[in-house]
Amino acid sequence: MTETIAQPGTDREALPVELVDDAGRAIGTCPVSQAHQAPGQLHRAFSVLLFDGEGRVLLQQRAAVKTRFPSQWANTCCGHPAPGEPVAAAAAVRLAEEMGLATELTEVGVYRYHAEDSSTGRVEFEWDHVLVGLLTTGSPRPDPAEVADYVWIQPDELRAALASDPDVYTPWLAGVLDLAERAGQFTADAQR
Repeated sequence: MTETIAQPGTDREALPVELVDDAGRAIGTCPVSQAHQAPGQLHRAFSVLLFDGEGRVLLQQRAAVKTRFPSQWANTCCGHPAPGEPVAAAAAVRLAEEMGLATELTEVGVYRYHAEDSSTGRVEFEWDHVLVGLLTTGSPRPDPAEVADYVWIQPDELRAALASDPDVYTPWLAGVLDLAERAGQFTADAQR
């Protein structure tokens, strides 16, 4: 397994990402920074969305220093697996790094999207593996270099907020939420 943990002083923008074709098959690699230059290169990514026993989802506000979509609200955590690295393993590492949390994660689908960040000029063009988990113990301990704030919110409240003020949220959040809710495993458990 290729290690995705960035050592202190590591430039995350220099780490390699796995480029993919329209079917999600690996076709090469490039640095994170290059993949996110306009018009963007389709690459493998992941988004984690955690639920609690009440059916709420955990969101994070991205730190102001993020190179893409800074200060916007997003899913629990996200990132890129190293080329050839299992997605679930990479997602577990980032969940611990960004939010100080650990739980079992289940992949529920892939959300492909393309989004331009007008504030930074960077682009997201991702084959985004969506993973969900149920947090039954522990509390978020976010890394302030990655996360400005966090909140637990009911999915219906989040949908209303996304509709009324979409610019506060990352452009991929609605699609990630759609896949997670279609999987239904944690929202259904919470309603019993």
